[in-house]
This record gives sequence, structure tokens and C-alpha cells, in this order.
Amino acid sequence: MLVAAAIAFVVGGVVGAGGDDGERPAKPAARAGTTPAPAEREATRKLPLSQQIGKLVVLRFAGTSVPGYVGEVLGEGRAAGAILFRDNLTDPAQAKRLAGQLRQGAKGTPLICVDQEGGDIRILPWAPPERSQAAQAAAGTVRADATAAARALRSTGINVSLAPVADVAGVPGAALAGRAFSTEFGTAAQQVAESVRGWRAGGVAPTVKHFPGLGGATVNTDDGPATVDRTAQEIRDEDLVPFKSAIEAGVPLVMAGHARYPAIDPDRIASQSPEVIDGLLRDELGFEGVVITDSTEAAAVQAVSDVRAAAVRNVRAGVDVVLTTGRGSYIQVYRALLAEARRDRGFRARVEASAARVVALQRELAR
Repeated sequence: MLVAAAIAFVVGGVVGAGGDDGERPAKPAARAGTTPAPAEREATRKLPLSQQIGKLVVLRFAGTSVPGYVGEVLGEGRAAGAILFRDNLTDPAQAKRLAGQLRQGAKGTPLICVDQEGGDIRILPWAPPERSQAAQAAAGTVRADATAAARALRSTGINVSLAPVADVAGVPGAALAGRAFSTEFGTAAQQVAESVRGWRAGGVAPTVKHFPGLGGATVNTDDGPATVDRTAQEIRDEDLVPFKSAIEAGVPLVMAGHARYPAIDPDRIASQSPEVIDGLLRDELGFEGVVITDSTEAAAVQAVSDVRAAAVRNVRAGVDVVLTTGRGSYIQVYRALLAEARRDRGFRARVEASAARVVALQRELAR
């Protein structure tokens, strides 16, 4: 996602200390993938359609201060939040001001997202985890590192981490091998669960990715189309194991990847596949939290659809939030979803259900 965003959008705290792995959080990051409460469903029904659609999109902007239009969009409830990249941030004090600007006047608590896996994949380079996921696992510090990172992000005002990576390199030359905890599915599952618990203990919502597993791909979907040629049984028995572990540990968000899995759905990439999202993730694994896409500007998406068609397909498949990272993409996605909801009553019901899950997450993050 980092590479795709950098190409698509070339323009435009204090580091927390590590904590005791057994420490219980004073404020949990988010309710663990639970169905929205009746009050949250009712609150969502009362929102105008323009704001329900807004819950389904996260936007990107250039610069180190919040542009006027972003403030207006968040103030009118037409976006769920924003994703930040290194060009948005200069130091802890500036990052805290920026997060404060995003919150000011916003309807609900905005999702303020960053990639903070560890090692080189850290949007806040001054914040933990300093080690890569593999190095964290080798040192036995996965949970402590995640807790420390969460405290650093929370002190800045960032409330969603697009980590941990649950992919397991299962083929030679796996594209994401350098970002994984382990090459063993069982070991990776244990480490993913520890990471999720650490992020939640530190008060930040983690996002496990890239469902249903990119370890069998030799191409990063940021860079091009990718196919995972594993049997349905292999996917269920191996690739899904770390995601199941994350769900059991209470992960509130799952990121849908953009690879193709012919054994599950020969026609659609994962983020656009009802068989993958509604089928594997919702029905088989029982996940009830928020599903967010990887960057909708990724080359693997652009190979099959523009951002407008992709967003509609995402929501039809069971996705809750479309992550936009390119110039002009947000408004295209927003308008496409709004038009489809006005045209199709069934799609509108999908929108309301997804918006309710996002409202539940935002309310929990506000505590």
C-alpha cells in the first residue's frame, strides 16, 4: 500500500515506553469485532444517506496541515477519517497538531490511520516498533513492541494502525516475506494474536492484513496483479489460521487484499469478492467488525476496474470502508457509492449495515 500511495499521490507525540505484557488497558482500543449495538444501529438509520456513505470512505490529503476541504468533508460527515503518510508528518509535535485538526469539528471520532508495522514500514519513524515483524518475533517482544507503538500513536492522536501483517510466505520469492512474522503458519498465528493484544492494550485499533493472505503471491498488489494458486483446502487450513487467531484475539479491523484466489473465486480479486469477504471472512471465520480495503489505487485494482467501480464492488462483496490514497479518488468513490445507494435499495441496505459497524468503532475509539 505504501508504494501505491506514494506513486498515486506524490504531492501532497511522544514515543511511548514499552509496557508489561500483562497490563490491562484503561481504555480499550475498540470493541472486538462485535455486532453494532441497537443504539448504534438506530443512530446510523437516522443519519442522512450522505453521512452513511461518508462512513464508508477514508481519504488522503497532501501537506502537513489539514486542507480546508478535508475539514469541511469531516465536519459534514462525508468521510470516516483519513490516512496519513510520511509527507504529512515531520515530528511528534506537528503530528499531534495535525491529528487535532482532523478531530476538530468532525462528526464522530475520525479514523486516523497509519501503517506502523515495524522496521522500515513506519509512517512515524520516531515511534516503535523499531524492529521488523520478524525481528520482533525473534526477540520475543511482539506484544510489548505493539503496546509501545500504540501508546506512541495514541499520544499523537492517531487511533488506527494498519498492522499487523498476517501473511505467511508460502512460496519462493513471496512478495511480502520481509514483512511477515514467520514462515510457519502456527507461529505466525501466535505472533499475530500477541500483536493484536498489544495494540489494543495501548489504546489503538489494529488492522490485520492482507485477507485472506498474500504469502502465496510473488507480486505485491501495489505493483501489479497477483494470483495465489493455492487450493481452497490449503487456504482454509493454513492461510486463514493467522486471521482466525487475530479475530479470536479481538482485532476490530481486517484489511481485504487485492490478489486473486482462483480456488475461492476465479473471477474477482479478493476485495471485490463476496465469496472471500461475505463467505470466508464473515460466514466461516465469524468476523463482525470493520472490513477495510487495501489502497484502492493499487495496480492490482486498476488492472480490473477504476476506483468508482471498485468501490461499488467492494461494498457489494461485504467491505465496510474503501481506503482511497490517490489524488481525486475520494470524491469519485464517494459519488459512485452515493449514486448506487440511491439507485439500488439492496445496496443501500449494505451501506447502512457497514455504516453501523463504522459508527460502533468510532464510538469505541472515542472512549
